[in-house]
Amino acid sequence: MNATRTADAERSEPAEVRTGGCLCGRIRFSTEGPATFPHTCACRHCQQLGGTPVMWWVGFKTITWIGEGGEPTWYETFPGEAKRGFCPTCGSRVAAIDSDIPEIGINVTALDDTSGEDLVPIHASFHGNAMHWLPSVAQNEPSATG
Repeated sequence: MNATRTADAERSEPAEVRTGGCLCGRIRFSTEGPATFPHTCACRHCQQLGGTPVMWWVGFKTITWIGEGGEPTWYETFPGEAKRGFCPTCGSRVAAIDSDIPEIGINVTALDDTSGEDLVPIHASFHGNAMHWLPSVAQNEPSATG
């Protein structure tokens, strides 16, 4: 979830509980609190990590690991700065922890329900590295209504 945030790019939605997990179901989690800084990332790191042109991230202050597999396996992508969580059974990428960001990043596609308006990306990190054929995420500013 390598992205720089500004206060203007955060949303303050009412606390909500969401659930999600990996493809095989061993890693399950629930989130509490508002979704913060939903964004896509097209850095080379996320492209290699996800095997996709972009990854879609959102932060949550509280994550509880509720599946039989417990926490994901953590891979320290940038020693002392960032680590990424994945299921050791199916390989699904589910989470990220960055030392300079207080929330835990969740790969939005790991959520059971990805339809929330507060999950719509408001920023595209590493926009210059995006695939030229992929439509760009509009750089939106959050409104007072969400």
